[in-house]
Amino acid sequence: MGVAAGPIRVVVAKPGLDGHDRGAKVIARALRDAGMEVIYTGLHQTPEQIVDTAIQEDADAIGLSILSGAHNTLFAAVIELLKERDAEDILVFGGGIIPEADIAPLKEKGVAEIFTPGATTQAIVDWVRANVRQPAGA
Repeated sequence: MGVAAGPIRVVVAKPGLDGHDRGAKVIARALRDAGMEVIYTGLHQTPEQIVDTAIQEDADAIGLSILSGAHNTLFAAVIELLKERDAEDILVFGGGIIPEADIAPLKEKGVAEIFTPGATTQAIVDWVRANVRQPAGA
């Protein structure tokens, strides 16, 4: 969070009832291989569990993977919980099966970026490096 030293810390989470986590594991590994510290929460996490983990782990970002169609509800719940817990400095990004029409409204709610199918792991790594934990005055 902020300008902390050390590697970028990212919580990768699968909220809701979606049981498909291959993509989340691929992203977690790509971020780890790029030198980031990754905490993968596993399947069927609630927004509360995800935010609790991010705060406890002093995460810089949360990456959500959602394939279930519940992206509008789940992203909004995570963003709202971060606000309630005074942890808005934890950046939220995500990906999955998210219709193009839903991306702009999600960003308006505070989701920093959405990656849809076809995004490369390198593009995601590059985005995290460029957007997470910016130094003061950057």
